[in-house]
Amino acid sequence: MKATLLTIAMLTASNVFMTFAWYAHLKNIASQPWIIAALASWGVALFEYLLQVPANRIGHGVMNLGQLKILQECITLAVFIPFAVLYMKENLRLDYLWASLCILGAAFFIFRPEIMKLLS
Repeated sequence: MKATLLTIAMLTASNVFMTFAWYAHLKNIASQPWIIAALASWGVALFEYLLQVPANRIGHGVMNLGQLKILQECITLAVFIPFAVLYMKENLRLDYLWASLCILGAAFFIFRPEIMKLLS
């Protein structure tokens, strides 16, 4: 359980860096040439990788690759929606709900064996 929680915490922190690396330049340095944005994003992405790589190594000890990937997608959406609404000032749309339900469905199916063990 400790490895799973550590993986989730590290992937969440890594996702915050990733989201800023991918999208914050659209708000902060949109008037700069794209190469400046790319270099700034790479600098931020370094911190993402410093968290993401060990998180995946820890997580792979307790989850299979498919589970790690779907976990990452759940975390990505959980980080992206507040980022889009609070930081980028995008409108909260119903499409985020539908996307979240699809990701939750994927999480159910990929973690179904573990869920069934808990329920029995």
